[in-house]
Amino acid sequence: MIDPIPQVRETLCVGDAATFSKTIYEQDVFHFAGASGDYNPLHIDEGYAAESEFGHRVVHGILTAGIISAVLSGDLPGRGTLFVELHIRFLKPVYILDTVTANATVTEIINPKRVRLLVACVNQHGDDVAVGNAIVVPPSATKLIE
Repeated sequence: MIDPIPQVRETLCVGDAATFSKTIYEQDVFHFAGASGDYNPLHIDEGYAAESEFGHRVVHGILTAGIISAVLSGDLPGRGTLFVELHIRFLKPVYILDTVTANATVTEIINPKRVRLLVACVNQHGDDVAVGNAIVVPPSATKLIE
């Protein structure tokens, strides 16, 4: 079943926040490898990854960061958001079957067409796995309140 179409927030101001969670399955990793061309054996070869410092396959960092895109386009600011910049630091690995929750909080209304957000991802244990900031262009229907 497809989720309902996300809505646009009518207003947006500093402090507004949203989250989105996703469990990452093996098929997600293989689909991402196919879409991106990144077949690093740390992601797709359990035997290889077992010999690494991680002990198991790890999820592509950019796949983890993609969950941030879901919270931005799904709720904050919402449908039609244009993601223009992301600065991110990966803190811990994400493994297959981890549930990652992306959090986004508006930190600055830069100008009428740019909003900065603090973004972070945590796993199901509450461990920070990625942190950074993003700049987006909110949908034109969104009123920015300073």
